Amino acid sequence: MEKPVGMILAGGLSRRMGGGDKGLLRLDGAPILSHIVRRIAPQVSTLLLNANGPAARFGLDLTVVPDSLPERPGPLAGILAGLDYVAEHLPQARFLLTVPSDCPFLPDDLGDRLHIAAARNGAACAASGGRVHGVVGLWPVAARQDLRHLLVVDRVRRVDSWLGRVGAVAVDWPAIPYDPFFNVNTPDDLAAAESMARS
Repeated sequence: MEKPVGMILAGGLSRRMGGGDKGLLRLDGAPILSHIVRRIAPQVSTLLLNANGPAARFGLDLTVVPDSLPERPGPLAGILAGLDYVAEHLPQARFLLTVPSDCPFLPDDLGDRLHIAAARNGAACAASGGRVHGVVGLWPVAARQDLRHLLVVDRVRRVDSWLGRVGAVAVDWPAIPYDPFFNVNTPDDLAAAESMARS
């Protein structure tokens, strides 16, 4: 099975965590980003990092792709930046897998299961515990102009609107014994993630 290009979305402002880069918060002795890289890198052909500002602060050997749209219009801008980068630099790739920088427990079969669903339906995203995780998805590079139109012309930033436009099918994972898409948004979430990592 063809491996997609992967990208970690780390371009947000992390307001609920008090600002800064959530991916650099330490979990079980290492930055959250390092946990994500360890889980996702084997599932993709190339791994990119979407981030704004100085790239050196991450200390990772990853190509950093900044948002191309002004005013940081949310995670869809990061997905668009990734699709544009792949189209220009990796034209043989058909899909981009995106994951957020605050989900340290991503499943080892994420890329394969989303790829199977996207091959049938065009695009796919993850779901668990009755919730859809719209930025954890596999996107066709050919849909990048549709996403640009949604953001620039329609001025729509809601991830749900993109899911509908690209026809993404949700692929479900069990949330027991823990939700693999648990994300760290607050200090309490980080404490809960520490407990999960230890167990």
